[in-house]
Formats: sequence, C-alpha cells, structure tokens
Amino acid sequence: MSCLRLKPTDKYVYKGCGTPEETFRFCGRDVVIAESIGGGGEAAIVWPAAEILSRHLERNKESFEDKKVIELGAGTGLTGIVACLLDAKVTVTDTKEALEGTGFNVKKNTKNVRHAPQVQQLRWGADLHMYPTSDQYDFILGADIVYIEDTFPDLLRTLRHLCSQDTVILLASKIRFERDERFFNMLRQEYDVSVIKEDTEEDVKIYQATLPRRDVAMPC
Repeated sequence: MSCLRLKPTDKYVYKGCGTPEETFRFCGRDVVIAESIGGGGEAAIVWPAAEILSRHLERNKESFEDKKVIELGAGTGLTGIVACLLDAKVTVTDTKEALEGTGFNVKKNTKNVRHAPQVQQLRWGADLHMYPTSDQYDFILGADIVYIEDTFPDLLRTLRHLCSQDTVILLASKIRFERDERFFNMLRQEYDVSVIKEDTEEDVKIYQATLPRRDVAMPC
C-alpha cells in the first residue's frame, strides 16, 4: 500500500519518541523500516501484504537475480528493498508526496547491493511518459495497492503500459470490500490471473497475472 491517508490538509505527526521503526530479517540482513515519514497527510506503515509478498520473493530468490523489477505504490519500500537484496534491478515508485519516506528507507537498506535501485515518481496513468515501453520489466510488484476504486482504471492503464508479453505481475492484496474483488475481475479481462499463495491468518492473497500467450492455439 502506498500510504494511509489521514486528513489531506494535515501533516502527519508521530506522537511517540522519535520515528517509529520496524525491523525485519531478510536475506540474512536486518531490514530496518522507518514508518510514518512524510507530509501531506500521508502516514506510511508496513502492511502485512508487503511482508507476505517479500517473503514470497525471498523463497523464490533464484527467479529475481539480475531481473528487471518495478514496484508500484511502494510506500515504505519494503518489497522493493527485498528485491534489491535478491540482486534484482529495481525501480521503486510512488507518488511525489510519499517518495521522501520511500527513498529514505531504500537508501538506508540497500547499501552494497549488486544493482543500485532507482526511486522515482509514478502517478498511475499520469507519469507513463517517464517509463518508455522499450523498458521491458520482468516483474511488476504491488503490495496492498488495490483499495481505492477511483484509482482502478489508472492502475490498469499503468499495468498495461509497463507489461510486456513476458512480464509477471505479482499483487499481494487483502480483500476488504467487494470493490477490491471487482478490480481483480477487471484484471482477468486482460490477463491470466491466479492466486499463488494465500495467508489465511492475515487474509492476504498473492495474485499472479500474465498476458495470455499469443503462440498458444485457441480452441475452435
């Protein structure tokens, strides 16, 4: 999830002592994530879907080595950071308002990685000119980014722009409302979609989506 919006007119102020942090263990390293960073009413925290997707990447680490990966709505940046630690070539994206916190966490946790990550603005549907279609991504990642129905068309447009025939989309999502399921029904109209993992404790599913193979003969 990109960020949890509080009051759009208020700057989020943490009431405790200093900046709250969570420490995770990935790839034999401590990954320390600072939360609730940034203004504009944005409070970035680590959602269960981000950790669950990150664990999935770690379990399948061979699939990500030297692969080109882009994360959408990165928020705290945890999933993109883990992809970096797995030696992927990672672009971590979010809105301009969220990138201060995202960039802080990415820089802090990706020292001495094989491929230095990029942290860039990407407003779904609006900044696609900054991402040439010649950039072929092997994986598109998103953790809990399906929750605001008004953004669904722009999210689908963004996936369509970034996705090539060989791209694998991995979306970890907690289905909170009927509208969230509607997004995946919309996704199924263009992609082959399957649930590859379900965490029943957190009620989070990892959806995998790929474009239908063009070289497969359709039944008559």
